Amino acid sequence: MYAIVEIAGQQFKVSKDLKVYVHRLAVEEGAKVSFDKVLLLDDNGNVTLGAPAVEGASVEAKVLQHLKGDKVIVFKKKRRKGYKKKNGHRQSLTQIVIEGIVAGGAPKKKATKKAEATEE
Repeated sequence: MYAIVEIAGQQFKVSKDLKVYVHRLAVEEGAKVSFDKVLLLDDNGNVTLGAPAVEGASVEAKVLQHLKGDKVIVFKKKRRKGYKKKNGHRQSLTQIVIEGIVAGGAPKKKATKKAEATEE
């Protein structure tokens, strides 16, 4: 089972127990996070496409650590002009591990059973 989910403005193909580096999330290390914007859900060949997102589906994850990515060198030069500029940048990242994918047809909680009893 895998899902395509949007996390911090980027789309990722995720499955259970997968470690993913995403843009920095404003969550503490060790906290659990849920992403509701699931764009596609595949359950052993049974594909569910969202328009734009799959209703009721979510991806559960746990934040492992906050870190900085590798340094990216930005070098600009104009030949024969003596112009050279060197800059660097390190992206702030968060490492998460996917703990589970909840499909839209997941069993509902007990609170909904009480609501059904009052309707009858």
